[in-house]
Amino acid sequence: MNDLQQKLFALSLANKSALIITFAKLEEQKESIMENNVDIRTLQPLALWKNFYQICQIPHPSGYLSKISEFIVDFAKQNNLKFDIDKVGNILIKKSATKGREDAPIVVLQSHLDMVPQKNADVNHDFEKDPLTLIVEKDNWLKALKTTLGADNGIGVAAILAILESNDIAHGPIEALFTVDEEVGMVGAKGLAENFFDGNILLNMDSEEEGELFVGCAGGVDANITFKYNEVAVPNGDIALEIKLSGLRGGHSGIEINCGRANAAKLMFRFLKEAIMLYEARLSSIECGNMRNAIPREATAVVTIPAEGFDEVSNLVQEYEELFNEEYKSVENKISFTLKEVDLPQGLIPEEIQDDLVNAITACPNGVLRFIPEMPNTVETSNNLSIVKSDGENVFVASLIRSSMESKKEELASMVESLFLLAGAKVEFSGNYPGWTPDMKSEIMAIMSDVYTQKFGRKPEIKVIHAGLECGIIGAKKGDLDMISFGPTILHPHSPDEKVNILSVQRFWEFLTTTLENVK
Repeated sequence: MNDLQQKLFALSLANKSALIITFAKLEEQKESIMENNVDIRTLQPLALWKNFYQICQIPHPSGYLSKISEFIVDFAKQNNLKFDIDKVGNILIKKSATKGREDAPIVVLQSHLDMVPQKNADVNHDFEKDPLTLIVEKDNWLKALKTTLGADNGIGVAAILAILESNDIAHGPIEALFTVDEEVGMVGAKGLAENFFDGNILLNMDSEEEGELFVGCAGGVDANITFKYNEVAVPNGDIALEIKLSGLRGGHSGIEINCGRANAAKLMFRFLKEAIMLYEARLSSIECGNMRNAIPREATAVVTIPAEGFDEVSNLVQEYEELFNEEYKSVENKISFTLKEVDLPQGLIPEEIQDDLVNAITACPNGVLRFIPEMPNTVETSNNLSIVKSDGENVFVASLIRSSMESKKEELASMVESLFLLAGAKVEFSGNYPGWTPDMKSEIMAIMSDVYTQKFGRKPEIKVIHAGLECGIIGAKKGDLDMISFGPTILHPHSPDEKVNILSVQRFWEFLTTTLENVK
């Protein structure tokens, strides 16, 4: 083979390899495009998934429920069902019993309309405008593309709508209660009028493990903390750095508070304390977290330092990134901790307030404080340090304190209050809601336990959940209300990793419809 032939042969091989790579990339893109445009309306049960698909097309984060509420009202009108709306926006739809079931007790089916809006930093998604992009993963999991899915509590809402429009499911009288803004303080449940519905059996569909029946939950209270300040000038010779922490898994502050995951606020302020002590760092702004009931996943701080300290602070950031990844390697994905130089800010948080803030956040109790002694695998008391944000005049700090024991909730609230008062902050509490005390003689629990055992060949687990459920508030208002909370299997709610198991949704649906048939 001469030189020319060798060159042509090599070029042919290169072109062939490039062509193979191109085809591989096209196939990969084709598969990705197919995944990212999933039509879930072909899944079973068809009626439920059709409704969930429609819900995913309608923006419905907490505080922006006008479109989803309009959808629910239009649904009632189209199906010739009576409905009512109360002063806070809760919607009640009534459906008559199927033939021969008129004397059965009224069952209230209840779910909340809002979803938690969480997304990864690298995705351009507006929760107030954009529909969700759905992806079906291996092993029958449905999720959204780099955002929360809203299966919490959209699957419950979709199931209720499917019951309301059904013609072939036997049931007694139905009242469907759709509450608003559960994720931001249980606004709908707290504002619910005492006589808004008539039923004495309530099926809450806001739990996240198929095969479990929840008969109790934790109560909670919001801590609202404010540091007021007037900005001071940036020292001469300083440069400004933006320090960003990202990649944390976050999660539901009730259900996943016991997983040992990193809290972005705690990590960021741990670093800031050392940067201030060693390299004269000064804090200009901080932004961490945006939902009280979500473990914060990202944090961004703008600081200034003397220009000659850049290399030292850069090395410190790298050291902390390695440290964080080593400490959380078994529970987190890759944690990213970076810095870049930015324009000088207009001002800084005064040094004494900065130091008080850093020390208070560093000392603030976070995570699980106590498990239920009689149920050692169930969290009793916890705190989620969820939000730390500055606006040039105030630093706002928020936490959600939970406990299934009222006295322990009060004790933890007092601890948080004492700490931040000592730091010179203003502390207020709001959104206090009661827990739900288990009734182990519940009739609906007995019915549903028997139904599940007969249908699936094993007994359901009877549990108390650490997350706050609307049952506690609704039950306290209604009185003499027999309640159960249940649902399909949902992993990592309140984070972009949220996903729901498709097969568990089918079992959840069969369990729900069979339960309605057996309430006589």
